[in-house]
Amino acid sequence: MDTQHTYYFIFSKTDLLLQRQPDGSHTVPCTADIPVKTFAWTHVMNITPMDDGTPVKTFNIEDPQHIVVTDEALREAGYDFIGLRESFYHLPLELYLKAGKCQELLYWDHNTQYCGVCGAPMRMSTDISKKCTECGKEVWPQLATAIIVLIHKGDEVLLVHARNFKTDFYGLVAGFVETGETLEQAVRREVMEETQLTIKNLTYFGSQPWPYPCGLMVGFMAEYESGDIHLQRSELSKGQWFRYDNLPRIPQKLSIARKIIDKWLAGYGIESNQN
Repeated sequence: MDTQHTYYFIFSKTDLLLQRQPDGSHTVPCTADIPVKTFAWTHVMNITPMDDGTPVKTFNIEDPQHIVVTDEALREAGYDFIGLRESFYHLPLELYLKAGKCQELLYWDHNTQYCGVCGAPMRMSTDISKKCTECGKEVWPQLATAIIVLIHKGDEVLLVHARNFKTDFYGLVAGFVETGETLEQAVRREVMEETQLTIKNLTYFGSQPWPYPCGLMVGFMAEYESGDIHLQRSELSKGQWFRYDNLPRIPQKLSIARKIIDKWLAGYGIESNQN
């Protein structure tokens, strides 16, 4: 039996199995063998190891209510199924990021069971590719690239509420990059489409994997140049300028939107106390 310990990222839909720790925190099970009962049809996927070389595997289970825990340490410690977004607040960053990658690959695996050309079954070729069993077509995981931008005008920032937001928080203008355009062109197009504003002094902020389900968010900051706000009502329900010391509810700390807003606020010596 292989006694090398492996991190097992076990999902039920978008909920992740986390092992309780004595101090009330959580971690991802790291065991010598698969810590729960699996079946012949369970597809256990190999994922790139952690930075320290610890192997990583992931798989889905159908019904967390009937899970059979086979690892004694996990059984004694107890476990919880926690949503991937919520796990950001329970795990070290490196484990949260790896959980996101696992979720993305499980989503890709589920949606590439059959060849899009001839309809034959697909089989794993490498850890991140599949090949059709009939025509040989190969597929790899696809990323949906999106931009997100903070637009400021003096001591005010433009915040918007998208119609697909599930709560009342305000965020930043964002949208998907289209075929044939640069990231910078995508920013200017999305700002014009959603607000009818023009911007200047566009600068890169950073990027963030966004595994909901398979995205890459690329962040920017820009200055207002001209125009009056006219919202694209099919996308946005609300939007306006807010002074730095009078902000509405803003995105949670796990998102790049919040990181960009916090960076802007830091220029005024302010640290947001929102979660």
